[in-house]
Amino acid sequence: MTLKLVTTTYKENKKETTESTVEFTQDNNVEMKVVNVYPDLEYQTFDGFGGAITEASGYTFSLMSEGSQQKLVDAYFGENGNRYNIVRTHIDSCDFSVGQYEAMSDPEDTEFQSFTLARDEKYVLPLLQRAKETANQPLDIMLSPWSPPAFMKTNGKRVHGGKLKPEYRAFWAEYIAHYIKEYRAKGYPVKMLTIQNEPNAIQTWDSCQYTDQEEKEFLRDFLYPALQKNGLGDVDVLIWDHNKERMYERAAAIIDEATDHMVDGVAFHWYTGDHFDAIQLVREKFPDKKLIFTEGCVEYSRFSDAGQLVYAQMYAHDIIGNINAGMNAFIDWNIILDQQGGPNHVSNFCNAPIMCDTETDTIFENLSYTYIGHFSRYIQPGAKRIAATKYTDKLEITALKNPDGTVVIVLLNRSEEDLPVSLRLNGQVSHFTVQANSINTGILNI
Repeated sequence: MTLKLVTTTYKENKKETTESTVEFTQDNNVEMKVVNVYPDLEYQTFDGFGGAITEASGYTFSLMSEGSQQKLVDAYFGENGNRYNIVRTHIDSCDFSVGQYEAMSDPEDTEFQSFTLARDEKYVLPLLQRAKETANQPLDIMLSPWSPPAFMKTNGKRVHGGKLKPEYRAFWAEYIAHYIKEYRAKGYPVKMLTIQNEPNAIQTWDSCQYTDQEEKEFLRDFLYPALQKNGLGDVDVLIWDHNKERMYERAAAIIDEATDHMVDGVAFHWYTGDHFDAIQLVREKFPDKKLIFTEGCVEYSRFSDAGQLVYAQMYAHDIIGNINAGMNAFIDWNIILDQQGGPNHVSNFCNAPIMCDTETDTIFENLSYTYIGHFSRYIQPGAKRIAATKYTDKLEITALKNPDGTVVIVLLNRSEEDLPVSLRLNGQVSHFTVQANSINTGILNI
């Protein structure tokens, strides 16, 4: 048995990725420095990796040359890229839009005669189309609203929170259903929907608050019936779509005998810390629900000086912890941004795995892009997480078994010291070193 090992190091601000092979030999009762992998112990199914095609990403993409555009979609969706199979985008505007907009603003237009996807068609859909053409697998599309139209809100505007007026709940549910149908009519088969992005936040950008009971009532009495009436019963609906620390409480408050069949999963973000245990709690209480990471990015307002290595390690640490806790899919935030970390209509600038200098037509693949690829290039949709143990908390690991039978093991070392490993599997062992500040992906046929 042979282990193929892909290793990325980052020394003196220089990224280097190498490949090597390590042979397995008979296990002669090795006890020290051991990492165990148990393919016979299977857990959740993993559905894949993806990122968000926001208006900001689409606008940035539109400013790049044709050659650069192809390099960008190849980098994310191509066979030799990160092989994303999931895309999230926004219903109407979000903070990473060029400006505020909504598909319809007429409170009297219950027949949606004035409804238009003109803004989506300008920047979002062209990039989505290129992604669809480049991917060698179907793309699962998720839609998420940041705010209902301003006329439906208690504060009369898309920004600064506010709530959905009770008298507009049915209208808003139909609006969401109409958005999905329009996407599907244009050839973009929406598979997933979250009810509200960050329902616990009042933001300077597009936002809308829901208590757990308000979200539950909207789903049960308005959204679910609207989806059924419009022939959209096959769309997976995910609740919460906010940070991990409260995902258990939200799930426990919304999912009951009446709503259980209406809720396909729980969506979560990373901005308040690890909280891997929170994911595990939801997995234990609701074992049949999809647990999907739907947003995370490096905010310049918090981490502007941290540097490439820290940014990349944030991603890998979170992906490993989330998978081990029961996550089914990982969707990054903006797939590309411009040199400023935008555009963003409220100056909430952030980092993305790939940045573009639109003035010089230059593409910058950040270290985080490579780190994400250590998972997404090798873990296939439909993989099963399998059991693994490790000898030190300085080493972070996750292991999955692909549908084709290959086993993928990702090992992250965020420490300043090299860590020796004796990888033990099915009565055999291989010996190698996980270098300081490195990420390693091992692939083997068993």
